[in-house]
Amino acid sequence: MPVKKSKDPLHGLTLETILTYMLELHGWEGLWNRIPLRCFQFDPSIKSSLIFLRKNPWAREKLENWYICEVPKPKK
Repeated sequence: MPVKKSKDPLHGLTLETILTYMLELHGWEGLWNRIPLRCFQFDPSIKSSLIFLRKNPWAREKLENWYICEVPKPKK
């Protein structure tokens, strides 16, 4: 049987992986400029940002949507 691929571009990715990738690409200031969250501006850390993003689905969705736009699409 052929293995079905998920059409979800975030399949298999953790929130921490997404946040770390975006942080390496843009830094805390870049994250804050795009998504103005206190956890990205005042004393930012991965841990505090993950806690906030997990408790606030609207903020997580903004980061995930931005990630989907930033990551190059795999070639078929």
